[in-house]
Amino acid sequence: MTDYLPFIWIGIAVVLAIIEGITIQLVSIWFMLGAIFAAITSVFTDSIIIQVLVFIIVSFVSLIATRPIVKNFMKQKGTVNTNSNRLVGQTGVMISDIADIEQIGRAKVSGEVWSVKTNSAPILKDSKIKVLAIEGVKLIIEPLQNKE
Repeated sequence: MTDYLPFIWIGIAVVLAIIEGITIQLVSIWFMLGAIFAAITSVFTDSIIIQVLVFIIVSFVSLIATRPIVKNFMKQKGTVNTNSNRLVGQTGVMISDIADIEQIGRAKVSGEVWSVKTNSAPILKDSKIKVLAIEGVKLIIEPLQNKE
């Protein structure tokens, strides 16, 4: 059995590499490294306990060591803007009343009907509004002040 241990660990590493290749995010690369080091350890010792400890320690250390690098890399990519972000700053027209700040209203912005919330109620139907932000699937709005 001990002659096959390096091949078992290498097999585990290969399976983990395939899983890593299939997934979009970093999922199993750290465990793959642990399996490779466990395979190397199995050449020098027959103790399964030592091999498993090497697997766990190397996996954990590589995870801890590379996590800040991965986080930094993901942060550099930035957020992906959606088409709805174009609505921030746009104006629209209310198609329902909002009596208080707890109520959800409806407004037409850029030819589309959206659910809207506000912190400056009441806003009456047919009032002009401005989009301040997007929160989930609702637009956060404020009434447009007439500058006449």
